[in-house]
Amino acid sequence: MSKDRDMFHVIHKVPCGDTPYVRAKHAQLIEKNQEMAIAWFWKAINAGDRVDSALKDMAVVMKQLHRTQDAIEAIKSFRFLCSKSSQDSLDNLLIDLYKRCGRFDEQIDLLKMKLRQIYQGEVFNGKPTKTARSHGKKFQITVQTEISRLLGNLGWAYMQQGKYFSAEGVYRKAQMIEPDANKACSLAICLIKRGRYEEARSNLDDVLEFRVSGSEECRTRQRAEELLNELEALSPRKSQDMDGGLATILDADLVNEVDQIAAQEYRTLFSRSKTKRLPIFEEISSFRNQLVC
Repeated sequence: MSKDRDMFHVIHKVPCGDTPYVRAKHAQLIEKNQEMAIAWFWKAINAGDRVDSALKDMAVVMKQLHRTQDAIEAIKSFRFLCSKSSQDSLDNLLIDLYKRCGRFDEQIDLLKMKLRQIYQGEVFNGKPTKTARSHGKKFQITVQTEISRLLGNLGWAYMQQGKYFSAEGVYRKAQMIEPDANKACSLAICLIKRGRYEEARSNLDDVLEFRVSGSEECRTRQRAEELLNELEALSPRKSQDMDGGLATILDADLVNEVDQIAAQEYRTLFSRSKTKRLPIFEEISSFRNQLVC
């Protein structure tokens, strides 16, 4: 009987016991009663029962119920109860929630903060990789991949605000660090919006030159083909910037930080006794120089 009970928890991925958090997971995964799950997650948080997991799981359930604003306020109000190790995953959840409900200014501010944390050595601790967890499985993330991901999110947020000049600069930086076909398509959209059709066409041609496989890659190829078809219907016009320029890409402090990193010697970046800053930033040239040119 005990063995059957253990197998039940393994199969349904619910923890053992009778605590508020266990009851919340049972309501969420077995009974499929999401509102009841939220009520039990609240009880778990108030009781100090696996608060890290309870807060994150509750926010996910709220997101599924389209209660995005409630999820944001819950994280912001109770994350101080969570461990330091859980803060990064809470930030990533907030970024997704801000994106879903159109709170782009807050999404941008949080993305900038996370880029600064990498710059200051607070995320990777001077190492080239860090361990992450998803669906109970651990995997390694490189600093290049993380920076490219954050910049991709930042570029997308700028595009939603119609700041295509800013988005272009961010996507170009992401492509320098870790080239990606999907980001190349987004960069092409920025160029199209600014009337730079030939540059956009060149980017899209590069995407189509790569051999692709799998559903995600095929969708990217289809997206590139659709954008090329749109380009054929457009007539050249004078480029127009729809935002305030470089100053809006990153605030002045962060721009200066990136410039300072690029100016440092490789050996200094590797010297842990002096700094925890990462060698990848040596590859990040000045935002100003690139965009002015």
